[in-house]
Amino acid sequence: MSEGPAVDLSVEVGSVVLSNPIMTASGTAGHGAELSRYVDLARLGAVVVKSLSQDPWPGNSSPRLHGAGVGMVNAVGLQGPGMTAWLADDLPVLRRCGARVVASIWGRRVVDYERAATTLRGAAGVVALEVNVSCPNLEDRSHMFAHSPNATADAVAAASAAGLPMWVKLSPTTPDLVEIAAAARGAGADAVTLCNTSLGMAIDVDRGVPVLANGGGGLSGPPVHAIAVRAVHDVHAAHPDLPIIGVGGVSRGVDAVELALAGASAVQVGTATLAEPRAVIRILTEVERWCADRDVASFRQLIGGAHA
Repeated sequence: MSEGPAVDLSVEVGSVVLSNPIMTASGTAGHGAELSRYVDLARLGAVVVKSLSQDPWPGNSSPRLHGAGVGMVNAVGLQGPGMTAWLADDLPVLRRCGARVVASIWGRRVVDYERAATTLRGAAGVVALEVNVSCPNLEDRSHMFAHSPNATADAVAAASAAGLPMWVKLSPTTPDLVEIAAAARGAGADAVTLCNTSLGMAIDVDRGVPVLANGGGGLSGPPVHAIAVRAVHDVHAAHPDLPIIGVGGVSRGVDAVELALAGASAVQVGTATLAEPRAVIRILTEVERWCADRDVASFRQLIGGAHA
């Protein structure tokens, strides 16, 4: 490692300043401080909690997780305690750990986003709101919000009731990603998170039925990393001043660096933490070492470097 000055890992995601670019991804680190047994949460750029609805939600039937090579398919179904219970039980523990908290919300109707956001308004210690529009909804049964610019804009506008900087989590399973990112921004998004899981399925070849009780699910882990890199690259090329949080298959420091070069201002680590709870800190350390070894003084120098 270089003996020069320490690497400046601080980043800005819109109006939110983080000490470093590495965060947990919503969905794999729980609703609270579950990872605190393994990781000093205060060392992370932020902790993004599992998506919450206003009301408690049971999720899907088991089995809900299945290995897919080096990746995973899941159909957990957004199980959660509801926003009120999370504010009372989980947020205080996260704050005591010194975590910078990003809440995540989802809804089946536009009004659900407004309800959850309204309940969250004024919550101490929450630095941003991730608006997960890449989940099913009832108002347009054939699509998720993130497959429609108008539906995305409606959900984001509703979520503005929280009065927090908004990061909008989009889906890679649409050819209109660049347009939808623009719609999110036009509705008030400070940044976009690219991207959620891709559609996947596993079949039990002996029984001839899907492995997951829900049938199909979302594919995550290393198999989707190249998809995430392409999504970040294309959105950054079209909207170079729109902050992006890159997520998808990040299991090594170089994966985070690659997303930064594609245009991401910060990076989330998800599936890797299921097999290795300390992965997020290891990846942070690897990013710092990678930069130091190459005399990169600031992580911010990498952002969008592949477009130069």
